[in-house]
Amino acid sequence: MADYTKLAAETRTKFGKGAARKLRAADKIPAVVYGHGTEPQHITLPGHETMLLVRTANAVVDLDIEGAAQLALVKDVQRDPVRQIIEHIDLVVVRRGEKVTVDVPVVVEGESFSGTIHVQDLSSVSLLVEATDIPEHVTVDVEGLEDGAQVLASQLELPAGAELETDAEALVVQIVTPRGTADDDAADEAAAEAGAEAGAEGGSAPVDSE
Repeated sequence: MADYTKLAAETRTKFGKGAARKLRAADKIPAVVYGHGTEPQHITLPGHETMLLVRTANAVVDLDIEGAAQLALVKDVQRDPVRQIIEHIDLVVVRRGEKVTVDVPVVVEGESFSGTIHVQDLSSVSLLVEATDIPEHVTVDVEGLEDGAQVLASQLELPAGAELETDAEALVVQIVTPRGTADDDAADEAAAEAGAEAGAEGGSAPVDSE
């Protein structure tokens, strides 16, 4: 990531649920910035810009806290479980060149062999990467893979400089043949044919007449 979203933040001096409600009513979001041995800074962020920012996992933001510049990583976003509005955000101070551990989404691309599907066992993997160069996702290509094929975490193609923190033997994606297709369909057809032949050989039962 070369460019960072810039947000103007304000120092927050009032706390509690009532103060937080007033901030959200004014389209602002309560947040805290901490890390690197610094005292936690309680701030407010602009609502709309912040909501756009956190759509991306592991977003790095260039904060302007009343004139003081601070680079920070979005660590946690707390939302109302019903309305899904952002209630609070935790940000961690980062320095250029340092490495951090983050969970990066896994995106599957391509089509596996005809008649098969891919099953994704891991939606994200943990990577140790430079704080200012966090990848948006890691890609797995399943193009042409046949039934039984597996992709382990150790087989992922990682961005330059990234180190895998997830267990190397963890299963990320596997290729399977869905039940009810291929062999199952063939077996059903064979059973139906056998039943039809048995019925033809046995004929129909005689009917008594008086």
